[in-house]
Amino acid sequence: MTDRVTAPYGAWPSPIAASDVARGVRRLGFPSVAGEEVWWEEARPDEGGRTTVMRRGADGADTELLPAPWSACTRVHEYGGRSHLPVPRRDDKARTRYGIVFANAADQRLYLLERDSRTPVPLTPAPEAPAALRYADPALSADGKRVVCVREEHGADGSVRRAIVSVPLSGRAAEEPDAVSVLVTGADFFASPVPSPDGGHLAWVAWNHPRMPWDGTELRVGRLGPDGVTGAYTLKGGVSESVLHPVWNGPSRLCFVSDWPGFWNLYEIGLTGQAIALYPDESEFTPGPARLGTLPYVRLDDGRLVVLHGGADLVPAVYDPRTLELAPLDTPFTSWETLGGDGSRVVGLASGPRTPQSLVLLDPDTGRVRTLRASLDDLPDPGYLPEPETVELPGRYGGTVHANLYRPASPEAAADGPAPYAVWVHGGPVARATTGLDLAKAYFTSRGIGVVDVNYSGSIGFGRTYRERLHGMWGVLDVEDAEAVARALAADGTADPDRIAVRGGSAGGFTTLLAAAGDVFACGTSLYGVTDLLRLAAETHDFESRFLDSLLGPLPGYSATYRERSPISRADRVRVPLLLLQGTEDRVVPRAQASEFAAALAEGGVRHALIEFEGEGHGFRAAESVQRALEAELAFYGEVFGFTPPGVPPVELVTEYPDPELEAEPLPELDEEPAPAAGAPGGPAAPAAGGDPAGPAAPAPPGPEPIWPGSAPSGAEQG
Repeated sequence: MTDRVTAPYGAWPSPIAASDVARGVRRLGFPSVAGEEVWWEEARPDEGGRTTVMRRGADGADTELLPAPWSACTRVHEYGGRSHLPVPRRDDKARTRYGIVFANAADQRLYLLERDSRTPVPLTPAPEAPAALRYADPALSADGKRVVCVREEHGADGSVRRAIVSVPLSGRAAEEPDAVSVLVTGADFFASPVPSPDGGHLAWVAWNHPRMPWDGTELRVGRLGPDGVTGAYTLKGGVSESVLHPVWNGPSRLCFVSDWPGFWNLYEIGLTGQAIALYPDESEFTPGPARLGTLPYVRLDDGRLVVLHGGADLVPAVYDPRTLELAPLDTPFTSWETLGGDGSRVVGLASGPRTPQSLVLLDPDTGRVRTLRASLDDLPDPGYLPEPETVELPGRYGGTVHANLYRPASPEAAADGPAPYAVWVHGGPVARATTGLDLAKAYFTSRGIGVVDVNYSGSIGFGRTYRERLHGMWGVLDVEDAEAVARALAADGTADPDRIAVRGGSAGGFTTLLAAAGDVFACGTSLYGVTDLLRLAAETHDFESRFLDSLLGPLPGYSATYRERSPISRADRVRVPLLLLQGTEDRVVPRAQASEFAAALAEGGVRHALIEFEGEGHGFRAAESVQRALEAELAFYGEVFGFTPPGVPPVELVTEYPDPELEAEPLPELDEEPAPAAGAPGGPAAPAAGGDPAGPAAPAPPGPEPIWPGSAPSGAEQG
């Protein structure tokens, strides 16, 4: 082993190239298991983000079920979720074999792919307008002849309606729209429709504007008959209780997760009577309601539950109703996302600090795991991968700020003194930063730039009180928490106080731009960050159209707060260099917001760079875009912090607006109520997922970085 070379922080040699981050990571999602076979969704960055469905057979062979251009991606609630479901079919020998039902990205119709076929057949009718009928979160009916799911209908007038529907697997509804049975209506949003094992009842989760699903939902149940659902009533939940993930425990009892005690805990309830807390604990039993179809626990045939629990990172355990004990399972993975199972076998998606996201088979008796598929085929030398330190740092007024600290790590280079750091602010803001392997972080730490990923006030994983810190305080507490982390690392000698950056995507970009107007950070990187809150309120889609009510206050009464908290209103206070990365087709945070902010920086003589990514929406999906964004960010830090990263194109910082003829859209007046949001009654049509337009033949993304919570993207998409 050779001695380490001494080189400036940021200029260390590293085998982790931006192209490795951009092209090497597959995103796995929503595993299912039946008998000896396992299914999952798999996003391919080298295919433009197309998502296929994979099956592992009893012989251990993997089969790709969807050839290009087919792509399994639902856009319900804009950010989608589970897009496929294995369904039992019978061949001539009366053996049960499985096909799949999936929502196709381009037209959002449901299709059935029979076993050993390469040609899907439609199950739902063609909508009057492209992608106007969308389906998600499918579940199989008790008789195996229909799929129950959430349907989202986009009207020509911009209205959005949702229902729970039943779709026959015969394919009859493709030509006869009336064959799709509407089971449940009457709420703005639905999730987790689950028929009882005997087919007699249907349970589901519902909520209404202005609440978000982590604020207040209802677990409802009704009798399921040939004419639909009748006699529906609420079992649990309300305006200040978030109830999630119902799972039947026999024909007349339900398990679910509720944050009624302050943390999302496990409960059980009958069709009548009171709910029973199964294991009261100050920990979370869900990663949150970010995407439809996430399942944080599964029931075994013997009545035990395999659950995920913890904080921002979740780990597996087994709950035994006979002993009321929760027995942890010791696995090599530190951050689990979701589970799947059929009563005898359990699969899950998990990762660790030096282990990529993996599809694993979990033995609930021993905790042993077997990796079936990894999101990365080749890993760098472990010496280049940072080991996260979960820390609690002092915030303002004695509060605690949670963060994951990643120190610079290299087996071949070293430097003297405190290192430069980047404070990462996740998107959401009601989301979480986990310790699972992220090559984008290693791209920087292996070159000598530390990263600290902040679970600021509002983050998931620390109870309802911590989430609600951000109510009315978005743009205040998130900024203060990011600044507090930077100050703490500088005070203890970890970080160089003159070389600390702040960076974030989407909602994290909003925090980044506000923090850059302060006196803590030396520079900032915003990836498709929000710059104008009044414009956001006017333009955002239906699912999030009332989210700002809790984060800031309802309009028009709080319009002054919206303007005061908008980064564009504080651009004249920015004195540090900024890097703005923006997609040209972003409908959630349109490019005009970034260009307008760049013009304001130029007016103040602030050094900056605005790099636009042609054809990208709200979150970069193409491998070329991810690579370019990472390299630009590294070059930007080199320019500001005083090092030259080898092999990376330089970034030119300017103090003039490069295109003065590009006129930004005018800001709404202070006393002017914004136009209705996209997807809201009277507003424009809602955009595609993440704001990306998708015609009837255009493949859609696998779930872009949402402005609030969403998928856990990699690379430059990381919020």
